[in-house]
Amino acid sequence: MGNLYLIRHGQASFGASDYDVLSKLGVRQSQALGEHFAQLGLHLDRCIAGTLRRQQDTARIALDALQAHDQAIPTLDTDPDFNEFDAEGVIRTLLPDLLPHEPHALDVMRNAREQRSEFQRLFALMVQRWHEGEHTADDGLETWQAFTARIDRGLQRLLDQAQEGQNIAVFTSGGSIAALLHRVTGMTPAQAFTLNWQIVNTSFSHLKFQGHAVSLSTFNSQAHLRLLRAPELITYR
Repeated sequence: MGNLYLIRHGQASFGASDYDVLSKLGVRQSQALGEHFAQLGLHLDRCIAGTLRRQQDTARIALDALQAHDQAIPTLDTDPDFNEFDAEGVIRTLLPDLLPHEPHALDVMRNAREQRSEFQRLFALMVQRWHEGEHTADDGLETWQAFTARIDRGLQRLLDQAQEGQNIAVFTSGGSIAALLHRVTGMTPAQAFTLNWQIVNTSFSHLKFQGHAVSLSTFNSQAHLRLLRAPELITYR
């Protein structure tokens, strides 16, 4: 059987003008992941990342750390099918319908860094409405069904190309991992997103595959961060 590691990117720059940049903490998390894989003696046969900068940089930093321990590393491939869903689009599309019930929501969205817990609560409400289809199909926003179809397309292409016994790392995002868990385990979208909010930056979920049969072995492993005994490295956004 082969091994597939779904890795969430390091902490990005939440609340900054460009979210898609790793924070200093995100860089440390990515280095810790690569060093942990080296300590495990994990040989990666293939590495894939989405096109988002935070995904690409997490992969590059982790692989550099792995290589620094004399581990051979494969070329990093890019597959946009593993990109995250459009969170800004979800907010832009679904926020107006939320305002009558949550009149302070606009202020929270504008000051998300200072109101993290309230932002998360409101964002979770909008994501729920998104995956339940509570928006029009012609508003330009990628639907949950289209998102999961895209993620599944990436997975099927990966499995088509995989060889028996390979170790494959996919550097992606929390929503993409949730969609893959939905696909692999059959859990509902609501259940998948309940897990999504628990996915730690640079944690990895381990799947086993044989041909196109895939099963979940480990979810949201954070050992590389926990062993450093630095609580600040455990981040969710």
